[in-house]
Amino acid sequence: MSNRTKIIILTVLSVLFVSIYLFAGLEGNWTYILNRRATRIIAIVVTGAVIGISTIIFQTITNNRLLTPSLIGLDSLYQLIQTFIIFFYGSTSLSATDQTINFFISVSLMILFALILFQLLFKKGNNVYYLLLMGLIFGTFFQSLSSFMQVLIDPNEFMVVQNRMFASFNNVQTDLLYVSLILLAITFIYLMTYYKYLDVLSLGKEHAINLGVDYNAIVSRLMIVVAILVSIATALVGPIMFLGILVVNVAYEMFKTFKHSVLLSGTVLISIVALVGGQLVVDRIFGFSTTLSVIINLIGGIYFLYLILKENRTW
Repeated sequence: MSNRTKIIILTVLSVLFVSIYLFAGLEGNWTYILNRRATRIIAIVVTGAVIGISTIIFQTITNNRLLTPSLIGLDSLYQLIQTFIIFFYGSTSLSATDQTINFFISVSLMILFALILFQLLFKKGNNVYYLLLMGLIFGTFFQSLSSFMQVLIDPNEFMVVQNRMFASFNNVQTDLLYVSLILLAITFIYLMTYYKYLDVLSLGKEHAINLGVDYNAIVSRLMIVVAILVSIATALVGPIMFLGILVVNVAYEMFKTFKHSVLLSGTVLISIVALVGGQLVVDRIFGFSTTLSVIINLIGGIYFLYLILKENRTW
């Protein structure tokens, strides 16, 4: 089966799942229900596409299929920001209750952290793996601070913090979604100028330099794009740790190619099928008793262990 046929099949499945989610069981005030579902489905599609694309770019830069942008420490920083706001200002403060203000605070701080980290490391000529090491250190530090404050926090306030530790598509505001779409559109337009370098970067640093690529400059700019994409997706719905590893590695196994034109399209479609299908399971089978991120992290965690064991057997 050709890659084009696989893309067509995934496209049909995506449209089918989205249609089922939007129109199945419409009763009563169907206009209100349809608007709510449309907002949710747009958030799902946008989040899946952003996480999938950012993970492919990150893995292309690092030449490692087991790594995700969350290793930079952005997920842990998001949790620290939410815990900090509740700990010092309370769950009734404007920065906690107003999702738009909370969104801009989270995105701004995450992007600022990434820019400072990239500037310090790339300016000194350090490689990408040194960046990952520093990201792990900062991520552990942020997680430790979050845990420390969560231990001291009021139990009622802790429940508010805990709800923000998992991604949720149920309460996404329409205005916030529009803002995210505008920011993502600007980011993708900027990314298109560096799209042509991805196939070359997948060959490795030495080959990319020999082919005339300004490696450090291109990688630093692509890493900034990855940080912006991950920050927006995380601030919009919350952290989903293993989604990127899951959908990207499934795309690698399905398409068996290194052409990013195919991989990016396939990853976006696989993300839509996985997230929309998972949300249907949460709604129809589990009756909202769990969240989609829990299911994704469970399946993704098991698949991650499989990939590690597979790589170990290869070595």
